[in-house]
Amino acid sequence: MEEKRVIKGVERGRRFEITVDGEKVIAYEGETIGAALMAAGRRTLRYTNKKEHPRGLYCGIGLCQECRMVINGVANTQACKTLAAPGCQVETQKSDKKRGV
Repeated sequence: MEEKRVIKGVERGRRFEITVDGEKVIAYEGETIGAALMAAGRRTLRYTNKKEHPRGLYCGIGLCQECRMVINGVANTQACKTLAAPGCQVETQKSDKKRGV
């Protein structure tokens, strides 16, 4: 995917990769998973339970709960409040219907 980060005039921490639904995504030290996904052009982070509508990063400060993902095996983890770390495993959180439950 195309990089969407601001380049000019920004100093970043160390660069590393996280894995999102089996794909490698670039992240930087001090960056949240939500920010890394937005920069990578990734918009859908979960699907609603009732109607399976896609949801993504909305408020970016942990109030709306729309960015919940499965992070390192823990469901309902907010991507906007979780710092990216090398080797982090992230999955789109799917409704029970999409998981076949």
